[in-house]
Amino acid sequence: MLYLIGLGLGDAADITVKGLEAVRRCSRVYLEAYTSVLTVGKEALEEYYGKQLILADRDLVEQGAEEILKDADVVDVAFLVVGDPFGATTHSDLVLRQ
Repeated sequence: MLYLIGLGLGDAADITVKGLEAVRRCSRVYLEAYTSVLTVGKEALEEYYGKQLILADRDLVEQGAEEILKDADVVDVAFLVVGDPFGATTHSDLVLRQ
């Protein structure tokens, strides 16, 4: 299953409890890195979430969505977004492609 998870606007602890639980269950965790600015580093998020994060730039999301969605029908995949996860049309497109 694909999870689009909003991270809030502040620090690593702004993620919801349900969001954090989903991240910890996922086989792959992508961090969207082009529509908003993180106030903490990727490494701080990895430490807090207990997961390695894969940076997802605009090219990956727009041109390589298949990579993000690969096997999402059999494994859990998270796509983390600073703020509102549906703030960009490319994020909505991921859900529609699934």
